[in-house]
Amino acid sequence: MTVSQAHFCDALLDPAQPVPDGLTDGNGRPTTRRFNVYRNNVVVSLTDALATGFPVITRVLGRENINGLARLYLCDNPPDSPLMIRFGKNFPDFLSNLPQLAHLGYLGDVARLELALRRSYHAADSEAIDPATLGKMSPERLMDCRVTLAPAANVLRSNWPIHGIWRFNTEQNAPKPVPVAQDVLITRPGFDPVPYALPPGAATWLAALWQGETIGAAYDLALDDHPRFDLSAPLALLLSGQALISLTPKD
Repeated sequence: MTVSQAHFCDALLDPAQPVPDGLTDGNGRPTTRRFNVYRNNVVVSLTDALATGFPVITRVLGRENINGLARLYLCDNPPDSPLMIRFGKNFPDFLSNLPQLAHLGYLGDVARLELALRRSYHAADSEAIDPATLGKMSPERLMDCRVTLAPAANVLRSNWPIHGIWRFNTEQNAPKPVPVAQDVLITRPGFDPVPYALPPGAATWLAALWQGETIGAAYDLALDDHPRFDLSAPLALLLSGQALISLTPKD
C-alpha cells in the first residue's frame, strides 16, 4: 500500500472522496470494491455509536437526520481513541454551530447533558459520607467545612429547559418542557447516573464548592446571585445522590 495513512483515513470517513490511489490486493489489483465495503462498515458503525450515545438527540431529530449529520460530523471529527465511550465529545459543539440547526438552539446543551451522563456512568467509584455525619455537626461548623464531591458528579448550566427536554424524551408520561432556563446536577447514587433540575442559585453554590470554597462562603456567593437561595434543597440532592464524599473543616 503506497497511500499515506492520513489520506487513507480521510477517504475512509468521507464517502464523497474517491478510493485512494495505490490500494491493491495481494495480486496487485485495485481494491476499490473492498475499500468501499470496508468504508461503509466503518461509517455505519460510527453512525450507530453516535445515535446510541445521544439517544435524546436521535429521538428529537429522527434517525434519518442523525445518519446525515453523522456523515458531516465524521469528516472533521474522526475518533481519536480506541475507546468508543469517548467518541462524540465534540458533537454538542457541532450541533450548536451548525447553521441548519440554528432554529433548534437547545440541541447543543441537550447533547452536553447526554455526554455528561455518559461520563458520569464511566467515572471512578467513590464512597459517600453517611448523612448522619451532618446531623452531628453544629450549623456553624458545617458552614465552615470544605467538601469533596464524587468524580461522577457534575453540573451543567443552560439557558434552555434541558432537564425537561431530557425527561420528555426518556420517561413515559413526562410533562412537556416549560420554556425556562435550567441548571442540572448529575449524580450516580447507584450504577446509573441521574440528572436533577436545580433550584435557582444552586449551580452557583456548587461551582463555588468545586473551586474549594467552604459551604458557608459558597452560600454567600449564591445569595449574591439569588437572594432567596435555599441551601437545604441542593445539599439534600448531594446526600441522596451520594455525591458528597468528604467534609473537611477549614482549619
